Amino acid sequence: MRIVSGSYKGRKLHPPGNLPVRPTTDFAKEALFNVLNNLIDYETTRVLDLFAGTGAISYEFISRGCKSVTSLDNHPRCVSYIHKTALDLKMINLFPLKANVMTFVRQSLETWDLVFADPPYDLPQLPDLPELVLCGNMLAPGGLFILEHPKKYIFSEIPGFDQHRNYGEVNFSFFRKS
Repeated sequence: MRIVSGSYKGRKLHPPGNLPVRPTTDFAKEALFNVLNNLIDYETTRVLDLFAGTGAISYEFISRGCKSVTSLDNHPRCVSYIHKTALDLKMINLFPLKANVMTFVRQSLETWDLVFADPPYDLPQLPDLPELVLCGNMLAPGGLFILEHPKKYIFSEIPGFDQHRNYGEVNFSFFRKS
């Protein structure tokens, strides 16, 4: 795993093999951030990374200069790895947090400019995530929600849907909160 661009570009990371994750491919990460380069101002953006896993997406946001990134995962080993990596790389604005994502989404009182979610593809609540995030308080008005998902899901009928991108087996659906 490597950081694709920004101030940490080229840094290779070696997460432990025993983490229960399915990391986003470098190809899909690079394509996603090429789209985001035209949609957001990294320096003013506060990001929430749901189902953060190894933290790969969080590191990309930090590397590009985001104001802050909160990385949320339910697995203590994932959160521990993100914390250790953030310390090793001196990423002072990366905040790993252990919590149940579905509970957090329903109860969060904090607001972010961008919420990214890469849930397990077999998560039963995956189809409900866009509406939960868009109808809750966690996403700022005009904020962007990006969901990574398998191709069997189509979200174009959900209010706030903006666009869909496909990169091999990886699909991203983008939503804007009105």
